Order: sequence, then structure tokens, then C-alpha cells
Amino acid sequence: MLITDVEVEGYGRVDVRLGGGRVVGIGRRRAGRGDVDGRGGALLVGLHDHHVHLAALAAEAASVRVGPAEAGDRDGLVGALRSGPPGEWVRAVGYHESVAGELDRWVLDGFAPDRPVRVQHRSGALWMWNSAALRAAGLDGGGDGRFWREDERLRGFTPPVRLDLRGVGSRAAAYGITGFTNADPHPGQDLPELLSVLPQRLVVMGIGDAPVKFLLDDATLPTPGELAASVAAVRPRPVAVHCVTRVQLLVTLLALEEAGPVAGDRIEHGSVIPAETMPWLARLGVTVVTQPHFPMERGREYATDVDPDDQAHLYRCRSLAEAGIPLAAGTDAPYGSADPWAVMRAAVERSGGEAVDPRAVLDLFAGEPQHPSRARRLTVGAVADLCLLHVPLREALDLMSADVVHATFVGGRRITPTE
Repeated sequence: MLITDVEVEGYGRVDVRLGGGRVVGIGRRRAGRGDVDGRGGALLVGLHDHHVHLAALAAEAASVRVGPAEAGDRDGLVGALRSGPPGEWVRAVGYHESVAGELDRWVLDGFAPDRPVRVQHRSGALWMWNSAALRAAGLDGGGDGRFWREDERLRGFTPPVRLDLRGVGSRAAAYGITGFTNADPHPGQDLPELLSVLPQRLVVMGIGDAPVKFLLDDATLPTPGELAASVAAVRPRPVAVHCVTRVQLLVTLLALEEAGPVAGDRIEHGSVIPAETMPWLARLGVTVVTQPHFPMERGREYATDVDPDDQAHLYRCRSLAEAGIPLAAGTDAPYGSADPWAVMRAAVERSGGEAVDPRAVLDLFAGEPQHPSRARRLTVGAVADLCLLHVPLREALDLMSADVVHATFVGGRRITPTE
């Protein structure tokens, strides 16, 4: 394939030839037609979403969104849960207590008594079921209908959910995404096959040589020694440790110190990173895979939910980079926006000294799949996972919008619809 008249960093306006799944030539523009006319738009390495939950994202098509932005308040939540025919299961996602307070079976019974309802908290960690759902599943043992991190057990008690994976892949291609790292903590062995319909490249945590995911919760937090032993047991494979609180981060750093870090070790989220821990992180060389859009998406809720002592340390970005800490980003979709351009725009617009330069923020989604802080570059011999823009790079960095994406290629094959 020949892509003509594109802007490539370090080369200017050139033609780029692809073959055998790689970039085989970058050279001066020639007369004649190619397979794709870039019309002076930038040709970049494709974006990689370094932290996403693909099955949950695919289930959104069969779900009702009831977060603060969608439901708004109690009346909006009630209306959303009562939509659709009586008696049918309702799967609601994205809930936060700012909408209508704490939910349990009895509160949900008052909202929607005539159908089985299950509501997932925005964090993804908690499901809340009403009495009709508990009865339908044979789980009505007198509990409050709140299930914390019990997805695996609950899956067998609910009707199958249609997973729109083709839609996920198509929308991602329109964003310029050529690869995903699926971050589920307990992936089934059949998950790679399920996800194989996606046209993007895949890294599935816990499968093959991908990092092993460790999910920490404060209520069941291991000691540093216990976590170090668990980490040592999976070596030489790298680990990806879910850290959303100060104490989880400290336990993880102590455990990695004891077990010894290896290339590819990651901290997922790094929601709270006190300044005094940054030299420690830099010394260990562990990569932080962050979500810099969360303070923008969830600012109102964070202002009341997060301990005041932690407010200044939320989802650091610029300060991590300046401290020499390897850094990358993921959307955490569906628990955050699936649009990496929206994430990048949020990172650029951050307040409080954490804003990132537009060119640098692009590299947060340009890292190698197995080593996300190592930014890929478009050179001869590189894998032909590419994103072609309608506009030059400078204009794209000003706009920071998915509207700039013209075409997406994986292994030299175009995965966006032909115009």
C-alpha cells in the first residue's frame, strides 16, 4: 500500500509505503496516485489504550447509563430504570451516589418494583440488585442486594448480555486506536478468543506473557510481605497493581522493593500519589498508567468524596513526568470516556500544575503495548499500526478531537470504512 502526501515527524511531507505489515519506505513525494491520498495530513503511529475493560465496554450497548451526566438526579434514575417493558431485566451502569444516594434492594424496589434491576457503581466494583432480580436469580437469601467485587459469581445468575464487540472495534478505529490492553483482574482463558473479533491488537492482562493484574482493596489489603510473595510467585512476568488509595500505593511500593521490580511492572491508576513517594517510584522504574481525565470528568464528586489531604495528589500527570517516572494513559472505559482524544484534551486542560504539553500527551497513548512508556515512532521497519489525520499535527494538537482522524491501519490493513 502506498500512502501519498502525508506529514511524518522528522521527514516533512512524504509518501509512505507499507508492505508485509510494516513500514517499508518513507520518501519524497512523487507524481502519480497512491492507494490513499493523505492530502498533507499527519501520519502517526496508532493510538494504544493502555487500560480498558473491553467486555464491559461491549456490554454498554445493552445497558442503561445512570451516572450524574445521564440520569442527573433521583427522578432521572427512576425514569431510566422504568424504561422498557415491565418484567424485563434492566442492566444499569455508571451510577454514583450523587444521583440518588446509597442504593440497596429496598431503595431499588421503590424505584422499579415490576422488573429485575441491577445497577453497577461507576467504579465497576459494586452491583446493587432489587428484590425482583434477586428472586429471578434464586439469590433471595435476605441480604441487602449489594455485591462487592462478585462479578464472576453473579455472571451465572443473569441473562446473557449481548456484547457489541464489533461496535467497540469500529468506534475505536474512528478514534485512531490500533491496540488495547484489557485490564480485567481475572480474565477467563476464553477471553482472548471472545475479543478476537476486534480488528485492533490485544494485550490481555493475565494471559500469556502479559502483566499479571493484582487488584487491591483497602478492606482486604495484604501486608507488603504478602503482596511481595504473590509478586515473586509470578516472576519473571511483570505485574500491574491496581492502586487507587494512598495506602494501596505504599503497600505496592514496599512489595515491589522486596520482590524486586522487572521491566514492564505497572501501577494502574495511581489515583493518589503523594509527592514524597515520587522519588521512590522513579527509582523502582515502575510505569504509572493513569487516567488524567478523571479529575475533569469527576471533579464535582471528587470534591466531596476524596479526603482533603489527598486532593492535591489526584491523578498526577505532569509532575510524574518531570520526576522521571515512566508514564502512560488508558481510558478505563467504560468507567471513563472511551475517547482517547477527550482524555488527552483533559490532560492538556488540567489545572493545579498537572497539565501536560499537547505533544507530550499524545505519547501517553503511543507507547509500546508491553512497555507503555516507550513511545513508538514512525520509521522504516516499524509495525504499520498507523493513524492518518485530516490535518497537520500542529492543527491536530490544537483541536485535540477525534474529528481529526481520517483513517486507521493495523498491520498495514485499513480498518476504518473506505470513504
